[in-house]
Amino acid sequence: MEIRPVTADDHAAWMPLWQGYQRFYATEIPEATSRLTWQRFLAAGEPMHAALAWQDGHAVAMVHWIFHRSCWTSGDYCYLQDLFVDEQLRGGGIGRRLIEHVCAQARLAGASRVHWLTHESNSTAMQLYDRIAERPGLVQYRKKL
Repeated sequence: MEIRPVTADDHAAWMPLWQGYQRFYATEIPEATSRLTWQRFLAAGEPMHAALAWQDGHAVAMVHWIFHRSCWTSGDYCYLQDLFVDEQLRGGGIGRRLIEHVCAQARLAGASRVHWLTHESNSTAMQLYDRIAERPGLVQYRKKL
C-alpha cells in the first residue's frame, strides 16, 4: 500500500471515497462545497491537505487534515478532519497508517498536536483511537451560522 498526497489527476479516485464518507455519517455536502474543498487541497498556500491510500492501483482510503493556530502553543495544531477506509478493507491497519501519515506531516510542519473527532457511535474506529491517542474528555458544542 502507498499513501501519497492527492494530485489534480486523482479527483475521480477521491470522489467515491468522499461520497462513501458522507454516506457513513449520513450527511450530504453540497456539490459546490465538495468542488471548493478539492480546489483547496490543490492550492499552494492553503492549510488544507489530502492524501489517498492506494492498493493495487486503486484508491482505498482517504484522509484530510488542516493546520491551524492555537492559543496554547507556539506551534500550529493539525486537525485530522476526515478519514475514510473502503468498507471491505477496514480492520487491516489502513486507518492507523493514515493517522501515522498525518502525524508525520504535522511533525514536518512543526505542529504541536494532531487532534480529531469521531461520532460516539463509531465504536470500531474508537477502539483504534483509544490505543494510539488520548481521549481528553472534551465535549464538542457547535452552532450553525
